[in-house]
Amino acid sequence: MTARAIAAAAAGGLATLVLWETAARAFAGLAMIAGPVEVAGWLSSHAGLVVRATAITLQNAALGFVAGNLVAVALAALCLAVPRVERLVGVLALLVFCLPLVATGPILRALWGTGAGPQVTLAALAVYYTTFLALMVGLRAAPAAWFDLVRSYGGGRLDELWRIRAAAALPYLVAGLQIATPAAVLGAMVGEFTGAERGLGVLTIRAMREIDVAGLWAVAAVAAGLSVAAYAAVGAAGARLAVAPPALLMAPPPAHAAASGAARALRGMLGLAIAAVAAVALWHAAMELAGLHPFFAKRPADVWAWLVTAPGAAAHRATLAAAWAQTMVLTVPGYLAGLALGAGLALAIAARPGVGAVAMPLAIALRAVPILTTAPLIVLALGRGAVGTIAIVATMIFFPTLVACLSGLSRVPPPLRDLLASYAARPLHRLWLVQVPAMLPAFFAAARMALPAAILAATTAEWLATGIGMGGLMALTPSTSGWTQMWAAVAVMALTAAVGYAAVGRVERRVLLRFAPEQLHR
Repeated sequence: MTARAIAAAAAGGLATLVLWETAARAFAGLAMIAGPVEVAGWLSSHAGLVVRATAITLQNAALGFVAGNLVAVALAALCLAVPRVERLVGVLALLVFCLPLVATGPILRALWGTGAGPQVTLAALAVYYTTFLALMVGLRAAPAAWFDLVRSYGGGRLDELWRIRAAAALPYLVAGLQIATPAAVLGAMVGEFTGAERGLGVLTIRAMREIDVAGLWAVAAVAAGLSVAAYAAVGAAGARLAVAPPALLMAPPPAHAAASGAARALRGMLGLAIAAVAAVALWHAAMELAGLHPFFAKRPADVWAWLVTAPGAAAHRATLAAAWAQTMVLTVPGYLAGLALGAGLALAIAARPGVGAVAMPLAIALRAVPILTTAPLIVLALGRGAVGTIAIVATMIFFPTLVACLSGLSRVPPPLRDLLASYAARPLHRLWLVQVPAMLPAFFAAARMALPAAILAATTAEWLATGIGMGGLMALTPSTSGWTQMWAAVAVMALTAAVGYAAVGRVERRVLLRFAPEQLHR
């Protein structure tokens, strides 16, 4: 990092602190915002407690980060080695990622018992999918001519993987790991919510119950500091391994692109049906193999009976439908707003790099604070209505989109830059003609990974603050023992994410067929 960049980052951090303190003083007396001075005082008086809790959370998040990313690499390697299983693997990975943390946490606690098992598992579940998607995009971001060159010298798939795909995927892998760092902290803290004895999540619960605003902001600041440090460390490591953008990405449309729309739709529906059958089988098998008690670990047959054949099934479906509608009405606007904000800020930084000096520290700090602590604060500031929940969803979405789009914008082939420079093209022309097309694969990867994140954000906001929608139903489970209702809600939300994923995939295919056909090759 240059001295100028360090100075800009320091100025951005100082501006953040000034704005934070100003807001705290402006809303003094409302018990809503604790400023940095008050937070520093709280941290000073609880230094020993905070250090011990931070060490526990950091350890759990690090273990989950490593485990989840190893799984992501293994899944990507499987898809690359056996392209026919990519759709099945992708859908199953999506369904597992869609399991709400608020629902899986208690189940993992029952499975693992006391100890760090749930925290580490939830941290791993929170990170593996974003890295998997980013890695898959990167593995395909290579010029077709390079593969022809390797084959002309007698090289095989391993040579392609090592000499071409690994280098092409490295920047995308780094971006995926950077996105995963705050998610790992979030997963570990959610695990601590489920009954752990120590950690930042435990301190968060204590602060919320005691309405300790200074304590809540202090824990949020520490969690943000952890995430920012991890984000910077991954970025610094990635910068040492950085490779130059590809010379030029040119690839013909894939042969299967010529198939009719009906044939593609039929293949897609068949693939989803196979994935659905596999998901149900895995669900049942996982419950039986783990020996989970049927009282709380419901099987697919239990959910089917509750929704279709049991007395009162119609009322059950009506309850779920009403809650689903409440959640979706808030999730969709937040999802679209987060995508627009992330992509728009990335384009602004690309057009005017000086914007990044001020915006990036704010963006990292905002996203790095786990949603478990930001959700109550945002709702406190904006109310329990639609605006508060939409803001929470958009906050959860925009940072991964920003990081992914910035990574895509940096992958413009140098010859194209030189060509536009020779014509003295204006910055906006360069942005529109070469940078935006280069960004599209990363943008759509972000749009896909954002779908389950948007659902997670909405249900978490409902669980913690508003008490409505699917999150509100899940929150009632411990007190009502309505485990079948919770599993049915989880299944519905997973199916919703899968359908949304397929819809985004159709749009993505149409766009990439024109701007990045190499991404469609299998």
